[in-house]
Amino acid sequence: MTHVVAQPCFGCKYTDCVVVCPVECFYEGEQMLYIHPEECIDCEACVPECPVEAIFHEDNLPEEWAAFTALNAELALETPVITEKKEPLCDD
Repeated sequence: MTHVVAQPCFGCKYTDCVVVCPVECFYEGEQMLYIHPEECIDCEACVPECPVEAIFHEDNLPEEWAAFTALNAELALETPVITEKKEPLCDD
């Protein structure tokens, strides 16, 4: 099982979640972050850190965002790992 970054992250890209991840499974795209499903250990440390509530356990992912499971798996392979906090794209 894994966690998934979903639609609320798009255009925000807060990185609060990244600094608490013990296994460095977050990857940075231009508009959002992704979680590598094979690296995520389901510790859930990232979930409460996300200010826009964009991170879900794959079993609890809202149906309208189901495509984000495959998107995270695909784009985590194509984007660089992120391990440090950065300025978000938005300022909510």
